[in-house]
Amino acid sequence: MTYRLWIALTEAKKLKWVDLTHPLNNSSPYWAGIPEGSVDLGNVVFDWGNPMLECRIQTFKFPGQFGTHIDFPGHFVKDAPLSDAFDVRNGVFPLCVIDITGKVKEDVHYAATAQDIKDWEAEYGEIPDGAFVALRTDWSKNWPDMDALSGIAEDGSENFPGWSLDALKYIYEVRNAAANGHEALDTDASAEAAKAGDLACERYVLEQGKLQVEVLCNLDQVAPAGAVMIVAWPNFEGAVGLPVRAWAITE
Repeated sequence: MTYRLWIALTEAKKLKWVDLTHPLNNSSPYWAGIPEGSVDLGNVVFDWGNPMLECRIQTFKFPGQFGTHIDFPGHFVKDAPLSDAFDVRNGVFPLCVIDITGKVKEDVHYAATAQDIKDWEAEYGEIPDGAFVALRTDWSKNWPDMDALSGIAEDGSENFPGWSLDALKYIYEVRNAAANGHEALDTDASAEAAKAGDLACERYVLEQGKLQVEVLCNLDQVAPAGAVMIVAWPNFEGAVGLPVRAWAITE
């Protein structure tokens, strides 16, 4: 018998598979606003040698916004859809990787613009419907140093690159992207957030009913266009955000 999907999987496995998620442990960084004690990974509650059953069981406690994670609209918008509003079809995307690493080297506060997206399209074609648009900054190389991820300066300020509202409006209102992602802790470039007095870019994305994945990594290993991205999260009800395992299948 010949099965089309099995043949497709065999062909897909000949391509490059890239893990886009950071590994997590009890020392992994998370947002300072989350109370201490919110992370307790791999706590052994049933151990080897127990006469009831020879096995080990662990518990895992973590914030929804921990490590590489997905944000659902209800994270920033009251009464907006939460995790249970999105099914497995919502986790598979054409992947577009916008590389702004050169500009970030010149200006740590650089915020991707609509022109950056248009320049990408001039080379690779229009962003397809339902795409995941990822912003490559190589900022993930600062993991797991929280101060480096936050770009903490001597005066205590945060300094890191990210999106501008201009760029996000282009991918969602001119194109019909389904989600966006980035390597930094926040959607908004730090300078943009300071100007707005809010995480206005993140708020905009979630107000559109879209999804975003934060703290991505290994985007430097993915082709700028033509890859497929898969994002998987636990099937919890009512979550505003959850850690994910995300990967790309790329030429």
